[in-house]
Parts: sequence; C-alpha cells; structure tokens
Amino acid sequence: MADYGIVLFYSLIGGVFSLVGGMLMLSRKKLADRLAKYATPFAAGALLAAVFLDLLKDGLEESSADTVLMSCLIGVILFFLAERFLHWFHHHHQHEDRDPATSLIIIGDTAHNALDGVAIAAAFLVSVPTGIITTIAVAAHEIPQEIGDFGLLLSKGMSRMKVLLVNLVSALATVVFALGTFALGSEHQLPLGVLIGLSAGFLLYIATSDIIPEIHERAPKDRLFDLQPFLLVLGAVVVGVSIQLAHYFLDTDAH
Repeated sequence: MADYGIVLFYSLIGGVFSLVGGMLMLSRKKLADRLAKYATPFAAGALLAAVFLDLLKDGLEESSADTVLMSCLIGVILFFLAERFLHWFHHHHQHEDRDPATSLIIIGDTAHNALDGVAIAAAFLVSVPTGIITTIAVAAHEIPQEIGDFGLLLSKGMSRMKVLLVNLVSALATVVFALGTFALGSEHQLPLGVLIGLSAGFLLYIATSDIIPEIHERAPKDRLFDLQPFLLVLGAVVVGVSIQLAHYFLDTDAH
C-alpha cells in the first residue's frame, strides 16, 4: 500500500527530477536537442503502454467499463479544451508589449505538471506498481517537454537562471497536486474508476495529439523509416515489460 513518502518520492521523479533535460539544455544545447529527438518517440510509446496496459486495466477493476471509458473520453476532451483556451489567450494578447508566448509556455507547462501529479497519485491509490509505471511514463514525456520549454523561454530573452527557477517552481505543481490528490483519496472514497479514466485520457491526449504529430513533423522526407518509429515501439515494449515485472514482484512482496 502506498503512503505519503512513496507518493512524494515518485512525484519528485515525475516532476522535479525530469528537469534534468532542461538543465542539460542550459549547458549543452546540442546534446539536449539530440536527447529530445530520441526521448520524444520513446515517451509516446511509454505513455500509450501505460494507458492501455496499466491505467485502463486497473480502472476497469475499480469501476464499470462505461464509467472508466467515459471518464477517459472526458479527460481527452478536457485537455483539448484547455489547450484551445491557451491558444485563444495567446492570439488575443498578441498586442501586448511583453511577449504573451512566455506566459503561455509557463501556464501550459504548469497545467501539464499539475495533471501529471493527479495521474501519479490516482495510480498510487490503486497500487504501488501502477503508480511506479505511471511515474516512468510521465517522466519519459516530461524530459523532452522540459527541453523544449527551456529552449523556447531562452529564445524569448529570459535569462538562464530565471528559466531554471520558473521551471523548478512549475515542476513543483506535480508534487503539490500528487500529494493533494492522494490525501483526498486516502481520507475520502474518491471514485477511482473516474479518476483513473481521466488520468488515462490526459496521458492519451499528450501522446496522440502532442507527441506523435511532432514525430511525423520531424520525419525525414527522403526515406520511409528512420529510428523514431522503432524508439516509439521500444518505449511501449519497455514499459509493457516493466508493467508485468512491477506487478509480479511488488504484488508478490505485498502478499
């Protein structure tokens, strides 16, 4: 059974520790760009495996299929509407002297981090293995995302130290929302099927709407295949195997 110490530790991995990619951007940009290129497709596969092989599976054990799948759909739609609002905000504030894209990047990153925290906590409310696998998937997609955010903020003229501090504070949203969600779930009977479904919807949207289109956009025009599709498959396989091993060993220890 998970406790606050476990949730704190893994939410730090999912949020703050994932800043390693962004910190690399500050010191070695070429290496960071290369890491993002390879980590992005791996993250897509990791997220898809976590959603379909772990989160939805565990959600269906907590509630009916109608409840879980409807919650997953709502999660996808909510994330779409949130991004739509951020793009609208950006468009309607372009007349400001200060570049609104800077605020947009920070707000969007903080919102993503907060939802990552909810997903991690919801998974730990089900079981420790599910929480660990969700953390791995979240961290896999956060590393390339942080590299991109660091690069964008630097290109907007923000100082290196300020970029680091802003992203550190933003990453703490993962920890705060993870602990808050876990506290609510521990003290009250939250509808875990609904919470898991929403979390699966958030991660599914990130993989299919944000990451996979980016992979297609980066695809070389002169050949059919490159390394990225294989990295996506590798991400799915690694997390899929990790799911089986985590549940086998940790569930065995629990009994």
